[in-house]
Amino acid sequence: MSGGRRLLVLGPGEGWHADRLRSAAARRGDSLEFAAYESLAAALDPSCGHRASCERGWLGDFDVVLTRTMPPGTLEQITLRLSVLHAAVEEGLPVVNEPRALEMAIDKYRTLARVAALGYPVPETRVVQSRREAMEAFSALDRDVIVKPLFGGEGRGVMRVHDRELAWVTFSTLENLGAVLYVQRFVPPGGVDTRLLVIGEQVFAVRRTAAEGWKTNVAAGARCEKIEVEEWHRQLAQRIAGDMSLRIAAVDMIDSADGEPKILEVNAVPGWKGAEAALGIDVAEKILEATEGHEKARKVGVCGLFNSEHRVH
Repeated sequence: MSGGRRLLVLGPGEGWHADRLRSAAARRGDSLEFAAYESLAAALDPSCGHRASCERGWLGDFDVVLTRTMPPGTLEQITLRLSVLHAAVEEGLPVVNEPRALEMAIDKYRTLARVAALGYPVPETRVVQSRREAMEAFSALDRDVIVKPLFGGEGRGVMRVHDRELAWVTFSTLENLGAVLYVQRFVPPGGVDTRLLVIGEQVFAVRRTAAEGWKTNVAAGARCEKIEVEEWHRQLAQRIAGDMSLRIAAVDMIDSADGEPKILEVNAVPGWKGAEAALGIDVAEKILEATEGHEKARKVGVCGLFNSEHRVH
């Protein structure tokens, strides 16, 4: 077990997951600090070049950056946060998961398209920008669909629509809000799925069953139980995570009444409260272990991520 590293976690510093990460770091002898994405900043000046910082100081003073939940923001705010992380990666600072992986996984449609391109089954899905097109999709998908935000997690904003009048109101509201309309065929029977949790080279599996209804999110009351990881589980999860450059991920597969399960989502910042209880392992410690061997190869200068040796002359 390695120790003595200084780790920065981008994301909420309060709550169950933050406490688990702090406890795991303390046991390992690592120093762990939290910073808000909103505090990421960058500067360019003649003496030092590019400098990236957060409320905890220069990013270059940390050995590893662990990315957790990014809060909503404007297009400019999200672009800046990711740009700062891209610059950090380019200068050799390990970021887990790295920004290009976050960019893909945060977009449900792009993720699902990538999974389908790998040859795995996914639910029939339409992504449009108007009520008219959404109503056409509703009819084409047999008037029983799941509507969800393009961004988001933990089941927030996800609804099942199988009434034409409700579909009209739902799509009208989303259009007025300027939202993308993500319309997906409902996969019966609903309410049962498998989560494959990828942590570094390891894959763990849990079965999630809705207490009632069709939502399998543990936050919504679903029951979670450990299942054995079959070889096809391992290969599928590692191939998808590897293709998306994800070191930490959750691949969610929903049971399908017509045969093989379908991939619903790939989460780059998975929660693990229910999974940890079912698996009987310390997931936070596994996550910190997965960042080992990714420490930056060099210490950057006091001016930030780009020291004088890396300035363009």
